[in-house]
Amino acid sequence: MADIELTCKDCGNTFVFTEGEQEFYAQRNFSNPVRCPECRQKRKNAQNND
Repeated sequence: MADIELTCKDCGNTFVFTEGEQEFYAQRNFSNPVRCPECRQKRKNAQNND
């Protein structure tokens, strides 16, 4: 397994999905992230403010 570059669906920027993150996601049966860490944090903060 190697690091892979993904494109954020919100801002369009590319971000690295590291090998360690891939293992973490796989162990928990999560799908690959579709948002960069910055957009994930913004979305999380917006949901917490509702």
